[in-house]
Amino acid sequence: MTAGEPRGLGSRVNGLLVAPGATGAESLLAYTAALTGTLVAVWQADGLPALAVVVIAVLAFDLFGGATVNATAAAKRRFHGPGRTRRHHLAFVALHGQPFLLALTVPGVGWGGAALVYGLALAGAVAALAVPADLRRPVAYAATVLAIAVSCAAMPVALAWFAPVLFVKLLLAHLLPE
Repeated sequence: MTAGEPRGLGSRVNGLLVAPGATGAESLLAYTAALTGTLVAVWQADGLPALAVVVIAVLAFDLFGGATVNATAAAKRRFHGPGRTRRHHLAFVALHGQPFLLALTVPGVGWGGAALVYGLALAGAVAALAVPADLRRPVAYAATVLAIAVSCAAMPVALAWFAPVLFVKLLLAHLLPE
């Protein structure tokens, strides 16, 4: 922590949820996207069991907010700073097992669809990380649009947002350093 940096609990929580050193504008954008995305997802989940709606709300907050956070300069410093390797980036993507949590808790989400969405995210990350730096951006975009096209039928209509937002968060916002 540097001199003059806020030291309160709120600052520490913000450092975890957004990124250390995030500006007020970056934090506001991240939380606005997270809350707005959560409201949209919960509205679309109308009629699902309460547990499913709670899981959807938590995942929506993470994904909508995370897609925004991962595009901030503060997150770029956190995830693309010295010592960060392709292995770190691939692990970050691999740890996003949310499709399986949906299969476990949301009626209509099958294990096959969850595996497809997860596998597409992981394959897209491997592809983007395997190419030279000057090709990473176009490969990440190609992987994202192809993954969205392939995964369209993998989730029920109430979760039509899930796979595209997951791919944007992981393949575009997280993997691309600039």
